[in-house]
Amino acid sequence: MEITTRQKEILSFIGSFQDREGFPPSLREICQGLGLVSAGSLLKHMRVLEREGYLTCVPGKKRAWKLTFRPSSVFIPLVGQIAAGTPILAQENREEDLPVDPRLFGSDSVFALRVRGDSMKDECIRDGDLAIVKPQVEAESGDIVAVLIEGVESEATLKILRKRNGDLELHPANPSYPIRRFTGPDRAKVKILGKLVGVIRRPRP
Repeated sequence: MEITTRQKEILSFIGSFQDREGFPPSLREICQGLGLVSAGSLLKHMRVLEREGYLTCVPGKKRAWKLTFRPSSVFIPLVGQIAAGTPILAQENREEDLPVDPRLFGSDSVFALRVRGDSMKDECIRDGDLAIVKPQVEAESGDIVAVLIEGVESEATLKILRKRNGDLELHPANPSYPIRRFTGPDRAKVKILGKLVGVIRRPRP
């Protein structure tokens, strides 16, 4: 039986969580990670995945669902506009699934963002490229990161992160664009979504 896109998302999340934390997620953590409101609909999918052999359930435990094996169909989710407070991989953010194994970029869990504009051209990142991002909320000074600037921009953007004396700076890789500095309480406006780990350039039509 071919599993659905939602079921693939559940397997991908459980696998990434297991790799990162060393133990499987709870149902609540799966719901939060995928932007699901009801655990009831999630359980229906989990039962199907258990029946098909993808998941194993250990009754009586909070973290009862374990990944049996990874599905052979792997992909990278391409996400679009990300609203503040919405999980990155929430269904409403996803545009399509790229048929690419995320492990090619050194991680079991990555997502893709479509680059808009030429603000990162000096890093050879062009308009229309697909930026491959590893989810994380912290980054080192000098990393290229995907960020949301709450209250300023409604779409995730790529910038070079600089940390100076406790302040945050977001640098473009194009001198035509300004550097943005965030000091004091304004630093909280900058939400790091992840670190750039690669770029996919599709052929131009």
